[in-house]
Amino acid sequence: MKSILKLIRRFIITLILSFVLLLFLNIFLYGLWILKYVSKNPPMNYTFKVADMLKFENGKYTLPDEMTADLKKQNIWAILIDNDSKKVIWQTDNLPDDIPKEYSISDIAIFSHAYIKNYPVFTSKVENNLLVLGYPKNSYWKYPVANWKYGLVKNIPKFLLILFCLNIIFVFLIYIISNSKLLSSVNPIIKGIQNLPKDTPVHVKEKGVLSELAKSINKTSEILQNQREQLRNKDTARANWIAGVSHDIRTPLSMIMGYTSQLKTSLNLSDETDKKLSVILKQSERIKNLINDLNLASKLEYNMQPFEQKKENVVAVVRQVVVDFLNMDIDEKFPIEWKTKNELVSCFANIDSNLIKRALANLIQNSINHNENGCTIYISVKEDEKNCIICVEDNGTGVSDKELEKLNNAPHYMVCDKNTTEQRHGLGLLIVKQIIDVHNGKVMMKHSEYGGFKVVLEIPEI
Repeated sequence: MKSILKLIRRFIITLILSFVLLLFLNIFLYGLWILKYVSKNPPMNYTFKVADMLKFENGKYTLPDEMTADLKKQNIWAILIDNDSKKVIWQTDNLPDDIPKEYSISDIAIFSHAYIKNYPVFTSKVENNLLVLGYPKNSYWKYPVANWKYGLVKNIPKFLLILFCLNIIFVFLIYIISNSKLLSSVNPIIKGIQNLPKDTPVHVKEKGVLSELAKSINKTSEILQNQREQLRNKDTARANWIAGVSHDIRTPLSMIMGYTSQLKTSLNLSDETDKKLSVILKQSERIKNLINDLNLASKLEYNMQPFEQKKENVVAVVRQVVVDFLNMDIDEKFPIEWKTKNELVSCFANIDSNLIKRALANLIQNSINHNENGCTIYISVKEDEKNCIICVEDNGTGVSDKELEKLNNAPHYMVCDKNTTEQRHGLGLLIVKQIIDVHNGKVMMKHSEYGGFKVVLEIPEI
């Protein structure tokens, strides 16, 4: 996938760079062309300059020698037409022979914006008289008549830009069309590669310029499907094995617990014997709970646990768990406080209420198991714009930052308390995470503001 995307990206980048370089090349050439033909001394400004320097002294008009020399250097001639007589009253020495010495009003009206005998001319005013500068033939182009609208000339840059963009689009389309065969072969390849991670067979037609790549993708899909099938078989076998072992253990375990209970009711038991029987019962109960947790964790892991999801009031479900624990007559050193605000009476979500109850029971029991000296357990339900939020926390011993990091990354890790030889398997927290995962929720483990341990469950709201 990366190689295909890299190929496409390289193609696009090359295309864009080509157009950018083409743009800059055109701008550069246009600039050179403009510099070639743009006058360093615009004729109109130069005409005004000559008009300012032409003075009437001692009964005649004179022009400074340096200006006269500059006019001759550029092959520019000049005449001054009298306003009254319309005759030439002053001229430069280089005046062509075919230039008239007398003009009518109509002649002046015509050449003032055009030519005299094909000489481009520019005019200015000297007192009440008309100064005319004539440039060499074919040196400048002037508009003899107003045939073109101003908007046309004004919008020439915009028109050129639009034309250039259209050319780019046209070239791009031509390029795409010319490579359509390649693109038609690439698209199925891309889709096939995207579908490879999915749990469905992939078959790409093995034709076109990328037929070899299509064969490789099809072969890879076959290998992945075989591997997935083997993994599914292994997972099913593992889950069935765990369920079978759990069932085989329950029967002798039930007999052990039954006979132990009978022995405890016997008369004439010494205190030491009664104590040993109590330990047997307690450890048997732990084994039973461990088997149940292991079996449930296995079913959740391999999607074998029945999942009956429906609309439920999360507040009511959580409150019921709290009531059930209070009715269990748990030790007085583990009080449970309901911290949900009175105004929050409902928060609806699609859940399996039995699984959610199991998750909450595991969290409450977790606080009890890890605080031998007792703690207060605080339970609350909140809601935000998207989630029902359940918090279970306590004011017990809590956990270190290192342990908290481990719990958030691997909630099933083994815990061994320093003060006891009792090892806690931690499957309770793993089951909580698995249950919330099947509900598309989140589990966050934190330090409680009460000083102990805190678990936050987020479940998407309806």
